Parts: sequence; C-alpha cells; structure tokens
Amino acid sequence: MLRLDIELRRGSFQRRIRLESDARVTALTGPSGAGKTTVLNAIAGLVKPHAGRIEVDGRCLFDSAQRIDVPVHRRRIGYVFQDARLFPHLDVRRNLLYGRHGHNPTPQFGFDAVVELLGIGALLARRTANLSGGEAQRVAMGRALLSQPALLLFDEPLSALDQARREELIPYLQRLRDQTRLPIVYVSHHPEEVRRLADEIHTLD
Repeated sequence: MLRLDIELRRGSFQRRIRLESDARVTALTGPSGAGKTTVLNAIAGLVKPHAGRIEVDGRCLFDSAQRIDVPVHRRRIGYVFQDARLFPHLDVRRNLLYGRHGHNPTPQFGFDAVVELLGIGALLARRTANLSGGEAQRVAMGRALLSQPALLLFDEPLSALDQARREELIPYLQRLRDQTRLPIVYVSHHPEEVRRLADEIHTLD
C-alpha cells in the first residue's frame, strides 16, 4: 500500500498530491511540468515536501507533523531514471555489484537470479559505453533490484529509446513486475506503455 498526502513547493511550482494505492504497478501520467518526477523524488527522499506524509506498506518515510524524514539510504527504494546513470569507469558486473553495497548477506534478490531475469549475462564484462540504450536500462534495473528495495520507482525509463528499443525493453519490465512481486510507481506520458504495464493509473493535470 502506498499512501501520499504531500504539499510540494519548488520555486513558483506548488501543488498538493493525494494518492492511495495498493496496486502492483501504479502509474503517474500527465503533461511535462505537472510534478510527476517531483513526486518520485519526494518518495525517494531526494526532495523534501513542504508538508504532509508518505507511507509505504505501513512504514512512514516522511511526516512533517511528527518530524519524520527517513534518510535516502534507509528508505529501501530502488530508482530507475530516464537515463541509466551507470558508472562509466565500471564494467556491467561492477555496476550491478555496486547496488549490493552495505546490505545483508542473505538478500531477497540474488545476483545470478537478477542477471537471468533481465537477460544481461552476456553483458557482464562489457563497459557501459558499449551498451545500447535498452541494455543500459536493463543494467540499471538490475542494480536497483540488487539494492534489495521494498519499492521500485521508474521515471520514464523508455523515453530516451527509439520505438524498436522500447518494444525490446517492455517484456523485461513485465517480467520484473510479475516475478519480483515488488510494488512499483511508474511515471510515463505514453498511454500504450502505461496500459501494458500498470494496474492503476493516476493523472496529474
């Protein structure tokens, strides 16, 4: 269950967001500038709401009234951005292993299982500069899973890809959705993409 009731202020931008969802994949849609990415950043702890409360599966991440603001590294949130944001000085294997830093030795998502799920075994020794856009996003998804998250955030992960690469990546997103059983908040402005992935859709006007 995801519960949000927050007031966001950034410069001249201000809005109140209320959302309650127990869907596996909750999609946020709407035009550019509506605040979709800002909502994700607030959930992740990268942006502090002006006021309100954020709760994931009964765990409070932020509450302005109670002065609760869980640090980013303790929120257990995996975040896949519009661009993959891989480390260029590390090969694919070490990019993936970076996600495991500081976590317990009995993870929910093991390295080999994540590699198989996302079909990236053949990429492990490659430098990130030699990956296609779709390959890079699959590695970013793997790194997010290996951080052992309780929630996954996707910020338009297909928007920088051409149509062929988008079609290549959607089945992997569907596998991740169906096999990991993790709740996902998915931002996109592509109706067809959202229709194929989301269980529930919320539109920010």
